Amino acid sequence: MKCRSVACIWSGAPPYHRITAAAVLTRPPSLYTGGSDGSIVWWNLSGTDSDPEIKPIAMLCGHAAPLADLGICFPIVDNSSNVKVKSIPADHGALISACTDGVLCTWSRGSGHCRRRRKMPPWVGSPSMIRALPTNPRYVCIACSFMDAVHLFDQHSVDLVEGGEASLDRESQYRKPPKCTVVIVDSYSLTIVQTVFHGNLSIGPLKFMAVILSPENCEMQSALMVDPYGKLQSVPILKDPTLGGESGAGLHKSSSHLDTTMWEDGLSEGGPVVSIATHGQFFVLVYRTCCIFRLLASGTAIGKISFVDNHLCFEDGSTHLHIVGGMFLEGNDASSMPRSEDPCDITEENFIVWNDRGSAIVYSVSYLDNLFNFQPLCEIPAVSHPHDARLSISFIQLNHYLFRIESVCFHIEEPLLWKPLVTIWSLYQQHDDNRKLCPQCKMVGRGGLFTDSVVGFASFHKSEGHGHDVGIEPTGRETELTSQKSTIPSLEKMNNICRDDEKYSFVRKEQVVSSSMVISENFHTPYAVVYGFYSGEIEVARFDTFFQLLESHGQSPCVEVDSHASKQYFLGHTGAVLCLAAHRMVGNSNGWNFNHVLVSGSMDCTIRVWDLDTSNLITVMHQHVASVRQIILCPPRTDRPWSDCFLSVGEDFCVALTSLETLRVERMFPGHPSYPAKVVWDGARGYIACLCQNYSGTSDAVDVLFIWDMKTGVRERVLRGTASHSMFDNFCKGINMNSISGSVLNGDTSASSLLLPIIEDASLLQSHFKHSVKGIALSNTITTNISEPSTSQAHVNEGSSMKLISTSSSVFQGYKHPVKCSCPFPGIATLSFDLASLMSHCLKHEFIGNGGDKQENTHMREPGTETLKPHHMTADDGSDLNGTLNNTIEGHDWISSLERYLLQFSLSFLHLWDVDSELDKLLITDMKLERPQKFIVSPGFQGDRGSLTLTFPGLGASLELLKSSSEFCAMRSLTMVSLAQRIVSLSHSSSAGCSALAAFYTRHFAEKIPDIKPPSLQLLVSFWQDESEHVRMAARSLFHCAAARAIPPPLCSRKAIDHTKLMISTNSKRANEDGSSNIENAYRDGLNSDTPPETPGDSQVEECKILAWLESFEEQDWISCVGGTSQDAMTSHIIVAAALAIWYPSLVKQNLAMLTVHPLMKLVMAMNEKYSSTAAELLAEGMESTWKECIGSEIPRLVGDIFFQIECVSGTSGNPAAQNPAIPVTIRETLVGVLLPSLAMADIPGFLSVIESQIWSTASDSPVHVVSLMTLIRVVRGSPRNLIQSLDKVVNFILQTMDPGNSVMRRTCLQSSMTALKEVVRVFPMVAQNDSSTRLAVGDAIGEINNASIRIYDLQSVTKIKVLDASAPPGLPSLLSGASETTVTTAISALSFSPDGEGLVAFSEHGLMIRWWSLGSAWWEKLGRNFVPVQYTKLIFVPPWEGMSPNSSRSSVMASILGHDRQANSQENTKGSGDMDCLKVLIHNIDLSYRLEWVGERRVLILRHGRELGTFQL
Repeated sequence: MKCRSVACIWSGAPPYHRITAAAVLTRPPSLYTGGSDGSIVWWNLSGTDSDPEIKPIAMLCGHAAPLADLGICFPIVDNSSNVKVKSIPADHGALISACTDGVLCTWSRGSGHCRRRRKMPPWVGSPSMIRALPTNPRYVCIACSFMDAVHLFDQHSVDLVEGGEASLDRESQYRKPPKCTVVIVDSYSLTIVQTVFHGNLSIGPLKFMAVILSPENCEMQSALMVDPYGKLQSVPILKDPTLGGESGAGLHKSSSHLDTTMWEDGLSEGGPVVSIATHGQFFVLVYRTCCIFRLLASGTAIGKISFVDNHLCFEDGSTHLHIVGGMFLEGNDASSMPRSEDPCDITEENFIVWNDRGSAIVYSVSYLDNLFNFQPLCEIPAVSHPHDARLSISFIQLNHYLFRIESVCFHIEEPLLWKPLVTIWSLYQQHDDNRKLCPQCKMVGRGGLFTDSVVGFASFHKSEGHGHDVGIEPTGRETELTSQKSTIPSLEKMNNICRDDEKYSFVRKEQVVSSSMVISENFHTPYAVVYGFYSGEIEVARFDTFFQLLESHGQSPCVEVDSHASKQYFLGHTGAVLCLAAHRMVGNSNGWNFNHVLVSGSMDCTIRVWDLDTSNLITVMHQHVASVRQIILCPPRTDRPWSDCFLSVGEDFCVALTSLETLRVERMFPGHPSYPAKVVWDGARGYIACLCQNYSGTSDAVDVLFIWDMKTGVRERVLRGTASHSMFDNFCKGINMNSISGSVLNGDTSASSLLLPIIEDASLLQSHFKHSVKGIALSNTITTNISEPSTSQAHVNEGSSMKLISTSSSVFQGYKHPVKCSCPFPGIATLSFDLASLMSHCLKHEFIGNGGDKQENTHMREPGTETLKPHHMTADDGSDLNGTLNNTIEGHDWISSLERYLLQFSLSFLHLWDVDSELDKLLITDMKLERPQKFIVSPGFQGDRGSLTLTFPGLGASLELLKSSSEFCAMRSLTMVSLAQRIVSLSHSSSAGCSALAAFYTRHFAEKIPDIKPPSLQLLVSFWQDESEHVRMAARSLFHCAAARAIPPPLCSRKAIDHTKLMISTNSKRANEDGSSNIENAYRDGLNSDTPPETPGDSQVEECKILAWLESFEEQDWISCVGGTSQDAMTSHIIVAAALAIWYPSLVKQNLAMLTVHPLMKLVMAMNEKYSSTAAELLAEGMESTWKECIGSEIPRLVGDIFFQIECVSGTSGNPAAQNPAIPVTIRETLVGVLLPSLAMADIPGFLSVIESQIWSTASDSPVHVVSLMTLIRVVRGSPRNLIQSLDKVVNFILQTMDPGNSVMRRTCLQSSMTALKEVVRVFPMVAQNDSSTRLAVGDAIGEINNASIRIYDLQSVTKIKVLDASAPPGLPSLLSGASETTVTTAISALSFSPDGEGLVAFSEHGLMIRWWSLGSAWWEKLGRNFVPVQYTKLIFVPPWEGMSPNSSRSSVMASILGHDRQANSQENTKGSGDMDCLKVLIHNIDLSYRLEWVGERRVLILRHGRELGTFQL
């Protein structure tokens, strides 16, 4: 499992966002807008009904191409066959998005993260529209076409010349049939389950699509496709969604046999169609100047609304305004439903149309008895932006609100600088004093990106000295930043900041970031953030939080840069900086003196190379004649001289290979038919792949892949169509195999992490990790960085400092990156902290533990140079680096400090500041954390395949994510608590701060903010078997703290539900007192009302719900957060249910344990690496309290199954070397050390019968016998009283494993058998062994008074040689009042051989008697092996000692004679309770503390609990 916590660093300017698609979710109320850059903004509707607020919460990053469409789906499955679901809950909705590049993503509303990210096959084309199926919203219908990407998001601006001839000319362009594909996609798996249509359309290019129901059969669905001129084509959708899959074997390859409806009369109405709307059996074509209503069944026009004389198309004599959209409004009451029997009648519906200036009119339309009527209800005024501003307008409805979504561009010369604006309009009809409808809708709210801090961001830049308002030194230096309090604005109400559009305008383009990246070469931690601006300026901002800590330790990893300078500026570009890359030189530069370079590409067609160490410009290159869009660095393990080269990709369709050693262009790769948007470099094989995606509107448009030989510059191959994508994916896999970071991207570049596919192959990464670690020289020999050129040595610190830095650098190079950096969009940098890497001991323990003589030095040098041997290395200054003891100790301390500083750096960026001020002060003073005041930081977390969910700046957005996502709460809390515990283990001086930090994220956070989501229990249990002990302990602590609040609803008992409702009610009252959102409270009340009362007759239904929950796997959002699978989902459910049944039985349903125990047993037997050990621990822990009564009769079978698994795991030999390495050792250890003893204690007779049968059913050298002995030892130590009745069987089994007749078994088990026998003798006083270990005596601990005996065994032959009669003396039962001859009581309390081994003494607590057998050595040797009981030689009655309190198991002759009859009364009372109860009481009260010690030749001492009771002469 992967636990990655993300910190997002925002630039000082809001990101641009041109909205191309929008969607809404009603529960909870949310708005999603998709942009032309691939970003999705998640907006939250809060506030009151009269004063709603729309605020951006997070940016969803999963696409790198323009968003084609957004839709709402329900990716859930009801697994219960007996429970019928009437309707899918509205709060289970999710967002599905599609971009023009063919990437699909599903986003969870609850957590906001990407549940699944997948690319559609290339034969489908470019997605353009998404529509959910009305009959099953889990499946969506996606229409794909082959048209220019610009038309996909600019559908509202079709430029046509007025007149019929122009229309005919335009239609003549489509004489070649356009291609189209319509597929059905499962929103859960994002796989194509049905191909509805794939081929050439009989109409024009696809403009719109809708999924409609047949008027004759409501279950029949059809995909209705419309071209720009109103021609329709309908394709039926099969009921079975599993036909036709991703192979492209579609159902309809052409449209010759399909029903195609063409309505030519609409062409003369208003030009091309700008929008369509469907409602029931009605279809509306929206033209530029009118709307035509038609019937779907016949195509008959039933009505028309013209806007020729309306203000929507006319303003101040100008006629350039036109309609751009229209839609039906959903009603909230029953009045909107048809009341007449005729399905083609509309009683009353509301329909809205709007123009390109945002002005809209809401009409009430009706159609009864073939009469169409319409009348305007209200209108929405146009926007007040300047007329020269570019606008994109759309409307969408959410409940009784109407959102007007605007995208505004104020800079005409920069078409990418767009800002979004959302205004909220109430749909409630307003009346004036005369009870007449008001003609204008009321705007009740508005919002935009960073609306509450856009003014502050401008002041942030001004105080930073950024932009052209302040002077910049020629050296590119800058003074220290001001504090965060003066730079980052406070969050205020949006209505108080933005009262007019003038204040709401966008920031200057000089402040807008056009490209960005994070430099993270040194120590694989972020070093600096680099921003490229539209003004051509470049800014480098260092992470002083981490490196100041290193400098305080005396080691500076930076070279010749002022340690107090937080930023650098590079000026020179005259156009926007579009791409960036940073590279550390490997070889020698010819005549140049630089080591670390920055490469930038700009819209001014130039490439500039900068020296990052000195801030100087090295050179300017002009190999492109158009804008430079990409800089691609060489992949790892690239041979010289290509290791210091980079690729540049320009809009002139050329790719250039440039060397940083020669500062010349070495290769040019021209001839691409279009801009190669995706370029990858395979350094291991020496090839370059350039994928050019063709978006021409013809049916034969295909994508082209060019493969170039890097060394010769020759074009090796050209592939077209789907083969081009297959080969491109193969290139990405090959690069990923050689990539340490596990990504196709090489080095530090501004290329988006979403542009290229992320291929995560655990086996490949693990193999590469092993090879990398093998090459690390971690020894007393402190190596230098021999790959750096000698000319750069002048820029580094001399002496031991540099030696230690180089050593630590090599340590990090061989290890998985603890912090991964990326920039999904310009101006947005992300730091992903991998918990597994941060918690690893590799950084310290491998450095200390591994010797340099055992490591192989694999550092590469230039060809022709001498390779330094690992045993003796010298630095460039001639000093000997054969490490001394002082250097070794210093290196150990430095690595330990480096790890601690890395953990502090992680906590600084991941902690939620300003929630608890006292904790913040403690972290700064006690833990020495540095608050990142110079950066705008917000939290986020990762989704599937590199997708990201990034909250916007401000504490409000972060808390909203905490209130919505239990997955985010679990991952962030787990990370913080684990890191805090790890720091304590490294440095105890900060224990107070670490303890406070752990307590805050474990308990206090929920106390401060009661309405945050509790952590996901399923996610937490997935880390119970983590490799790090700190992570395991943190996950278990968080589970226990959150269990009461996070019990899944199907498992909750009535008590837990009432407690949860009480907490929510209390929080709601507090929220109302604080004036918080009524909209959100209404949503929560709706959730509470869905919980039905628990009745006795619902037991079967409840069982079905629990079983369905245990078997469910498709509804879990946390799986994609941690990179899990459906198997992880089901197993985590079992673990959670079992843990709750054991630890919180009062909070879960009573039948949960019975329903969970069998899946838990199956999980144990599955030998799952992640969960079987945990399942075994839970099964063992709850065996006595929970599981025994459920599976009492199945315990022997389970023990046998475990023995079978041990046999399979360990192989047929007891030799550990022969064990199966595929099965983790931890599972075997848990089964043997934890579960088997627990099962044995629960059912001693069943366990003994199983191990006895194993003697004959398994091989003599099987490890099962050793495991059985070890289990017996644990049972003897843990629960000896349970073995009292079966003590003779235990001894017999141990002796069987020592049988000299079976030499193989004796050799395998002898050591374990002797250990087990000694443990039995130590624990049970009624078992004794003589001093020479040749005889063994076993007495009956419990037995009938007249039928007790003692067995004598010969340990050399392992046979029973004699039986001693230990029955009561004649007349004893009559002396003990109430006793009978068949009474079961304690027989032998202690045994001991005489020192000479010729006698045996036995003490019985029952009757207080000492028996003595003395027959001499001849008796032992000459007496035959007959088993006639031998009578004792002497009998001694022991008087009661002081403080003795007889009970039902202790009786004495003297007590009976003296008249102490209390024991007799006790026995009479016990006899009535039954023999079984009496036996249980007897076993419970048996005393195993008696011991016999010889104090002389014939004197014996009785001890109890170490106390002497008396000495007796034999």
